[in-house]
Amino acid sequence: MTTLETLSAIDNATFLQKNEIADFLFDHLGKYGDPKEDIMKCLDYALDAGMQAGGFVILAREDGKILGALVMNKTGMSGYIPENILVYIAVDAHQRGKGIGGQLMDMAIKMANGAVALHVEADNPARKLYERLGFTNKYLEMRLNRK
Repeated sequence: MTTLETLSAIDNATFLQKNEIADFLFDHLGKYGDPKEDIMKCLDYALDAGMQAGGFVILAREDGKILGALVMNKTGMSGYIPENILVYIAVDAHQRGKGIGGQLMDMAIKMANGAVALHVEADNPARKLYERLGFTNKYLEMRLNRK
């Protein structure tokens, strides 16, 4: 039976807990993912009590094994910038199509105070889930990355 587990700054997540989540996300985000170091920074932002904005993590587990994970960061803003940004969501490839992603998203939407933004690649199959949940494509995102 799949259960949902939530973590926030008040839970004082350990390095080992964050590392387990980062490993899962790194492995299961595939081509839509980031380097593990960046995932760890995101988890630090969401789960460390010292951060101003914070956020939360939702895990879907079965028999202690992570089947899905979602990371939401609070932006500390509102209005022109949504209050929340969904940074990562992934479901184990062997568990996809069973509604786990939908369960994670439903819980995240209930937990988030205010608007939620996310970035999704045009070819990402998760885009259909986001559209079913009411997300719309308001802008074309453009970035200037400086190294």
